[in-house]
Amino acid sequence: MRAVVLLSGGMDSATCLAMARRDGCECHALSFDYGQRHRAELEAAAVIARQLGASTHRTLTIDLGGFGGSALTDDSLAVPIRGDAGGGRGIPITYVPARNTVFLAFALGLAEVLDADRIYAGMNAVDYSGYPDCRPAYIDAFQQLANLATKRGVEGRPIVLHAPLLRMSKAEIVRAGLDLGVDFAATVSCYQATPAGEACGNCDACHLRRAGFVAAGVADPTRYR
Repeated sequence: MRAVVLLSGGMDSATCLAMARRDGCECHALSFDYGQRHRAELEAAAVIARQLGASTHRTLTIDLGGFGGSALTDDSLAVPIRGDAGGGRGIPITYVPARNTVFLAFALGLAEVLDADRIYAGMNAVDYSGYPDCRPAYIDAFQQLANLATKRGVEGRPIVLHAPLLRMSKAEIVRAGLDLGVDFAATVSCYQATPAGEACGNCDACHLRRAGFVAAGVADPTRYR
């Protein structure tokens, strides 16, 4: 099978790529330079794609920062440093409007060109920051769109969207990744990582990542400032 794998450079997408390889897929990794302030994740994605044997790795440039509206793409908005993982706060300001929809649309286009059978994406609805485009209902809705909007779907050979991490805790993701040979030290999750990939230790992404390693009983390999 051939698969397009969304690869951000973080721990979830790295584990997702490892799972696609485990499933026997020829993997074509897809990353995005979308105007994010944490651009160190792009270098991490390139390293991870090599480490985990992706057949190809593309990085597309799109300008979600042109809209602003998110602390990840708008320098005038501060990244929250409260480490409470978004509990009870509603949708946090680190949500990037329509990001997953845009990314999946590009992945769908690439999958059609490659005649790929699957798209793998690392959305998680358990230990996450409360983003609306990480919920099971969203994945189901996008699958329906893919079935209706593609040549393969119309011809009865739908491109299947896989979100294998959707119902996993961060600790379960850590254990699964380690079992599949993911080098978590090479991944970057921090919303405001330094150019060298060093994490702040204070944002929601850092809080969730650290808690996952603690819960898994595994030493945290993250490089902090």
